[in-house]
Amino acid sequence: MKLVLASTSRIRGDLLLKAGLAFDAVRPEVDETEIKKASRRLAPGDLALSLAAAKAVSVANRMSDALVLGADQILNLEGRVFDKPESPEAARRQLLDLRGRSHVLETALCCARGSAVIWRYLDQATLTMRSFTDGFLDDYLRHMGPEVTTSVGAYKLEGLGAQLFDKIEGDYFTILGLPLLPLLDFLRRQGALAA
Repeated sequence: MKLVLASTSRIRGDLLLKAGLAFDAVRPEVDETEIKKASRRLAPGDLALSLAAAKAVSVANRMSDALVLGADQILNLEGRVFDKPESPEAARRQLLDLRGRSHVLETALCCARGSAVIWRYLDQATLTMRSFTDGFLDDYLRHMGPEVTTSVGAYKLEGLGAQLFDKIEGDYFTILGLPLLPLLDFLRRQGALAA
């Protein structure tokens, strides 16, 4: 069974490769801004599922013989949804909003075959940022450079971003954007992996 990741996310691709999966990566043709506008009344987790499904179906419509995986992640701060920051200045504002508070990462996976979504999964992780100093934030942003705009939280937990936190509750893979263990279980049940 051909597996396709409807994403060009480096971290998601690395997770799949390190788990021993062979796959192709294809950029989905999805207007996330339009989906978010049309879905603004959805709960953050439902929005993440909607985006993941749209990505999976977008690619599956072009590759009907493949099992296509779509993923999305929404940062939920007390019902307020955050997008990836557009600039380092936006990342600074976002990190100041998150400083000293807990937020939830809502990570969704959907698998599609043809135009049908055949599996959906949503997981949550709660992360509590410490009350870091403005000096630490300046150093962090300087070290991260433009990379700070590539994740919804303006942090990379697998790197320097770990220093932003006091407490983390939830699955590490969920935080990275791909709940790997439930995905591997699904792929085994589909016969795409040895049981």
